[in-house]
Amino acid sequence: MVVYVLLFNARTENEGIHTLKVEGQDVVLMFENEDDACRFGLMLEAQDFPAATVEALEQEEIEEFCQGAGYECKLVPEGFLAIPPEQVVEQLDWDPNAPSPDSSPWEQAEDGATNLSQSDLDRLRQQFENLL
Repeated sequence: MVVYVLLFNARTENEGIHTLKVEGQDVVLMFENEDDACRFGLMLEAQDFPAATVEALEQEEIEEFCQGAGYECKLVPEGFLAIPPEQVVEQLDWDPNAPSPDSSPWEQAEDGATNLSQSDLDRLRQQFENLL
């Protein structure tokens, strides 16, 4: 099944995926409906987040990515009005203005979470690009 996620700096070396912090755990939202994902992205912009790109990806691929990155994922059903929390984290794990890193921004976990190897990231990136 195709789902929609929010990416920052999509298709660049400094790409980041939007997560919510829920009880100390990073959670990636997977939207069933593209319009719902766009609406959520616009609400994030209203909270001074950088503009997000809505990307269509296979649910299984996102679930694999999340498992490898130590994230959880949650499916947002079509028509469910997801609203970003009013309180935002003070420090992002991803720097939208950072120069191109040697590794993927998805490896930036500083809390000791398991990181994906570069070969896993390359494989996932290729699979994501093939979907487009």
